[in-house]
Amino acid sequence: MAEKIRFSHTNIMTLINQLVEKGVLNKKKAQILEEELKTSEKTEEELLLRDGIISENVLFQLKAENLKIPLKNVDASEISIDILRIIPKDAAEFYYMVPIGKKGRILEIGMVYPENLKSQEALKFLTRRGNYSFRVYLITFSNFRDILKQYLSFTKEVKQALTEAESEYEETDVSEKAAELEKIGEEAPISKIVSVIIKHAVDGNASDIHVEPVKDKLRVRFRLDGILHSSLFLPFRIHPAVVARIKILSNLKIDESRVPQDGRITSKISGRDIDFRVSTFPTISGEKVVMRVLDPSKGLKNLENLGLEGRNFEVLNKAREKPYGMILSTGPTGSGKSTTLYAVLDLLNQEGVNIVTIEDPVEYFMVGVNQSQTKEEIGYTFARALRSILRQDPDVIMVGEIRDKETAALAVHAALTGHVVLSTLHTTTAVGALPRLIDLGIERFLLPSSLSVILAQRLVRRLCPFCRQKIKANKEVEDMILKELGPISSEDKKRFKITKPLYVWEAKGCKKCRLQGYTGRVAVYELLEMTKELSQLVLQGKSELEFKQEAKNQGMLTMLQDGLIKTLNGLTSFEEVMRVTKEEK
Repeated sequence: MAEKIRFSHTNIMTLINQLVEKGVLNKKKAQILEEELKTSEKTEEELLLRDGIISENVLFQLKAENLKIPLKNVDASEISIDILRIIPKDAAEFYYMVPIGKKGRILEIGMVYPENLKSQEALKFLTRRGNYSFRVYLITFSNFRDILKQYLSFTKEVKQALTEAESEYEETDVSEKAAELEKIGEEAPISKIVSVIIKHAVDGNASDIHVEPVKDKLRVRFRLDGILHSSLFLPFRIHPAVVARIKILSNLKIDESRVPQDGRITSKISGRDIDFRVSTFPTISGEKVVMRVLDPSKGLKNLENLGLEGRNFEVLNKAREKPYGMILSTGPTGSGKSTTLYAVLDLLNQEGVNIVTIEDPVEYFMVGVNQSQTKEEIGYTFARALRSILRQDPDVIMVGEIRDKETAALAVHAALTGHVVLSTLHTTTAVGALPRLIDLGIERFLLPSSLSVILAQRLVRRLCPFCRQKIKANKEVEDMILKELGPISSEDKKRFKITKPLYVWEAKGCKKCRLQGYTGRVAVYELLEMTKELSQLVLQGKSELEFKQEAKNQGMLTMLQDGLIKTLNGLTSFEEVMRVTKEEK
């Protein structure tokens, strides 16, 4: 695609001022955004959404009022290919405008930037060429991306590239010279296949891409809302070339297939800067590749949107307001730990606060935060970086992960010496973090003074709000929910309206959620606070079982209990909660 079009910011300044007047944006943050805008390639809408200042729908409603242009939410699946062809895909991508309907000779156009003069000129030229008059509607970024996907289906694009590859590509053994393999990986058809796979993963909101050899085929799977789906099967013979292409993009050794390798790709896709964390892994059938999709525009969310409410919200909020202490987020890979810490970090990100992070990788860019990327290959580890950070006069430190004894000791030391420390740890429960830290060599007497709160979490799929259906829970489900929620306080029972008969919500499926019944994810949490009582148990060397009892005494909701409450509130389904939390029962 051509160089990115530069948009006029005149109207958007009005949006920032309005957000300040409404109290959504403070003056200091507004000033930072205005300064960044002067040198940034991004438009002001992109900056506002990137930092999670306002939701996309609210922002575009405000813009629609300013421009006096109606905001329209278009069902992309209902737009015919014939209508889409009126504006070529390249022009649609470049000018952020798409045809969305046609009534006689009147063409309905959806535009993200209808105020932009270059887009207006291009629209007049394209419609005049087809002898159309036009009516303009404002559409959101999300709606625009959904419509772009309709131009050409995933399978059709790959098949087209595959046909080209069939005539040019000869089967190659992975033992061939690196130079030959590199040449094959750079050939246009193979390059296009990889490009299409990556683009469709991003457009489809996949969190991971799996490229794996299975028997006589090369399987491509996308992880959507936590579930892996087979998206494509390719001929096995192009496996070496596809892997070589990915290795070229991520600067990995092309001729090394015996050991795992890790790399990174940065690319602009559909107008967004996307990072991919790449991992190769040798299997008996050949190398498997997994690419984690890191989309900065989707990283920053507030605590309420993540699923924190009631006691959980209050405990975490109290912990982040303390001038020192450690906030630990625990859970398996892909459970949303980093996203939760970023939400806390965003609340701490104030003018008078020096925040420094050590991450692997830096997943989401935050204005005003000093973010550093570890590089294991040159010895720049979490521990080494943390030692340096302590000489940078920080107020708040985020350590991407506590992996070893040295990092754990340094993080605890930082919390004890007047710093707020945020980090992640791989344990299955909040209570399990205490024995894990002791196993890492942290003295028991240091834990009560250094730890503020430990949270554990999992991600459950969020029910589609357009087609979810409320039903009366059957007796078995009702009995199970009442039994699990029986121990919670009477105050919580009233707050969450836990009374018979119980009603739950189920997934149905519609066009908006692609017949899945779910769209997006929400976290289920459990939060353990370091109270005086828990401190005594830690100092006395009590068991994990006794820690669990103290957690109940605190009124801690388990992840299962939190999930069941979200089921009653219509955020997710009973089946989804049981699937994700079954090991915690």
